[in-house]
Amino acid sequence: MSVRKLKPITPGQRFRVVNGFDTITTDKPEKSLLAPKKRSGGRNNQGRMTTRNIGGGHKQKYRIIDFKRDKIGIPATVKTIEYDPNRTAFIALVSYTDGEKRYVIAQNGLKVGQVIIAGSGVAPEIGNAMPLSDIPLGTTISCIELRPGQGAVMARSAGSFAQLMARDGKYATVKLPSGETRLIMASCMATIGVVSNSDHQLLVSGKAGRSRWLGRRPRTRAVVMNPVDHPMGGGEGRSSGGHPRSRNGIPAKGYKTRSKTKASNKYIIERRKK
Repeated sequence: MSVRKLKPITPGQRFRVVNGFDTITTDKPEKSLLAPKKRSGGRNNQGRMTTRNIGGGHKQKYRIIDFKRDKIGIPATVKTIEYDPNRTAFIALVSYTDGEKRYVIAQNGLKVGQVIIAGSGVAPEIGNAMPLSDIPLGTTISCIELRPGQGAVMARSAGSFAQLMARDGKYATVKLPSGETRLIMASCMATIGVVSNSDHQLLVSGKAGRSRWLGRRPRTRAVVMNPVDHPMGGGEGRSSGGHPRSRNGIPAKGYKTRSKTKASNKYIIERRKK
């Protein structure tokens, strides 16, 4: 994992910090695991813009990722570590002994030629997926299911990880990347290790055009709008805008929007850090 600072030969490269991509082994994706990806441009089925600041961007193909890791007990060999334009983490192409190929989220330290396996009773090594009931306490994990068989939904982005804290009956206590501590069913699957590309947070785009390549259009700040457009708009000269809030008037900082009667509240032991 490394980053490179470019020489300032153009204004757009003066502050740019790029990924070294030293762990990437190929730039040719597996064709059988690609799917078309249509862009909405923020428009609905009537062609009207319903979401602002979306549009343009480079054409992309979706990589079909195996989040369920449901080939139990079948060893798979890592063939390549690849870039995925749809996510911040790198992905790994694995080939199972029965001939099937799949993409999985790559963990830090995963190497080409390494053998990974999913299932109960396997060794808690990087890249292996196993139920929370089998993982040793204190282990760093990622790609965690919230319901058994659902597929990984938590700790999937670059550099993220959770920690298995305790087990009690059919539940395991997991500390999530946000700082929240919650109960998850011990039969849920998780992968050992930290998600790859942990240097992603150090990257600097360098210019506005790079956001356009990602499909992000310019965003107007609320304080420069008129009162008719936003609660923080208006005022004489450069007004600060008052209390930070959304376009609908919901306060942005410190205001709790989570329902007090939400069913999953009973599984949350400690709320995330403010």
